[in-house]
Amino acid sequence: MENMPYREDRQNAVISSPTSAIVSSNWRDSLPTLGGATVTLRELRASDAPSLFAMLTTEEVSRFISPPPSTVEGFERFINWTLRQRAAGTYACFAVTVAGFDTAIGIFQVRSMEPGFETAEWGFAIGSPFWGTGLFQEGAALVLDFAFDTIGVHRLEARAAVKNGRGNGALQKLGAVQECRLRNSFLKDGQYIDQVLYAMLDTDWRGSRATMSASPVRVH
Repeated sequence: MENMPYREDRQNAVISSPTSAIVSSNWRDSLPTLGGATVTLRELRASDAPSLFAMLTTEEVSRFISPPPSTVEGFERFINWTLRQRAAGTYACFAVTVAGFDTAIGIFQVRSMEPGFETAEWGFAIGSPFWGTGLFQEGAALVLDFAFDTIGVHRLEARAAVKNGRGNGALQKLGAVQECRLRNSFLKDGQYIDQVLYAMLDTDWRGSRATMSASPVRVH
């Protein structure tokens, strides 16, 4: 989700709630806390704004995503926006934390692309000090389980800039299928760049998950 759905200039807008029934769950009231051996995912809080600002506004993190909020106050508005979208049943955003610590070092997002949440898009951004540590893969598995098993997503899409080797590699490692190249689909720093569209079906993920040596997952 390199083209993030949140924009500071329209942060008060709420995406329309789906008209079809979503899989029965209380996630729209409050996101569950998802825990693995090294990572914990939880709902965003206003107090996460300073650490997210520090982690997600660096050049190496922000080069392939829409411009993140430019101030701590902007991240506070973003967090409030995520809570409104979650309550509307169209979007979920988890803070990424290292197990045993409560500081947010990144986010995972899932948003509905059609009524009923059967088709969705997901994305992620994690502070560069935590790249290559295994946190992403474990956190991604937790989010994919949540999307397919709790929300009831059937098809989950992701976009990655062609030049984003790390992002492309991460999606491929999870078993996402590269479907096509989207020409000039993403405007970044005044230039249009090509992206690759990946997709994963619920059956794809269950097959991939069966072959992964996943750590036990705790849901609170």
